[in-house]
Amino acid sequence: MKKLILPLLLIITLLLSACGESEPEVLAAAQPIEAGDSCHVCGMLITEHPGPKGEAFMEKQEEPLKFCSTMDLFTFLKQPENETQVSHAYVHDVAAAPWATPDDEAFVLASEAVYVVGHDQRGGMGHTLASFADKADAEAFREEHGGEMASFAEIDLELLGRLGRGEMGGDIGGSMGGMQHAQ
Repeated sequence: MKKLILPLLLIITLLLSACGESEPEVLAAAQPIEAGDSCHVCGMLITEHPGPKGEAFMEKQEEPLKFCSTMDLFTFLKQPENETQVSHAYVHDVAAAPWATPDDEAFVLASEAVYVVGHDQRGGMGHTLASFADKADAEAFREEHGGEMASFAEIDLELLGRLGRGEMGGDIGGSMGGMQHAQ
């Protein structure tokens, strides 16, 4: 009888531990930005403007909300009423295509991208965040166009407000004052 108890306990333990496991979440893929798509924030036609664009998927939503710039994307993402409802978001990898014509094959998860803010390039709504899949590409862009590196977690409404008011980068100058560099 004792010989059966140990194997039986082991089997029960394995079965119970398997019950707590769930399938990994499968994220919806980025969708192409097509002529006629308008920005969820400002309503501008997305393809008519330079710079990296973005897409956000809300919980239980199959189609993404599309944005004419990473600035508009982050303005949406960082609103308190949206933060808890967003499943995931994508941004263009600036290193994969010319600034004027981002490539829809080069979308990366916004949460995994590295950003350069305060640089001298402009997007659809003025300053925008230059997004990169690779930190080395972001650093090369920063060396050529100025600005500071930032991670997804470091981008908040205060930073977006400073960018929107022209307090950082470009020909105005400025510093991110206290912001940590992206890791």
